[in-house]
Amino acid sequence: MEETKKKSIKHWDEMDKPREKLLAKGKDALSDSELLGILLGSGTRDLSAVELAREILTNNNSNLNSLAALSVADLMKYKGIGEAKAITITAALELGRRRRESEVLQKRKITSSHDIFEYMLPVMDNKPYEEFWVVLLTRSNSIISREMISIGSLTASLADPRKIYKLAIEKLAAAIILCHNHPSGNLKPSESDIQLTKKLKEGGLLLDISVLDHLIFGENAYFSFADTGLI
Repeated sequence: MEETKKKSIKHWDEMDKPREKLLAKGKDALSDSELLGILLGSGTRDLSAVELAREILTNNNSNLNSLAALSVADLMKYKGIGEAKAITITAALELGRRRRESEVLQKRKITSSHDIFEYMLPVMDNKPYEEFWVVLLTRSNSIISREMISIGSLTASLADPRKIYKLAIEKLAAAIILCHNHPSGNLKPSESDIQLTKKLKEGGLLLDISVLDHLIFGENAYFSFADTGLI
């Protein structure tokens, strides 16, 4: 018996089509794969746009942050994804990242470790190497800027206290928050992390610049020195 050909998206029931579903029920009614399917517009001979989107998401642990880490070249490795579609996906995910960041920036004031996590996640997530950043704050804990201090190896980054405090003084910061990532996903601070935090906190006391926290990022989660009483 001849194998039944997979029904293309144009032959789906009206309410199963993602564009029509969005118009009828609103964007919240759509799954991630349906939203991604709208961006794709079309699939392959064997897969609808939504099914192709589902396959891509599944291959990235159904995690939009993992998907956002893919380059245009990475996306083009999927059958049915050409340069135009890859660019569309990349641009859409970048807009989402900027929206998330702008929500924190509109608030401007840091009131918890989670605020810093939300502010720094767009630049810290899914990095293959350790990066060390510092967030500069006013006396009222409003954000002045974030600055990259260094990029290290797979297991270590170098944070020069002189560079950190030079930036803080130049930007007239009254307080700083330290941030770095662990590419392994292990959030436990190393002994060197603890000693560096202690050293920077002591140096800040001499300059009247407070070290409010040190966050370690890993796999969309974080460890806060302040929350755990290590600072």
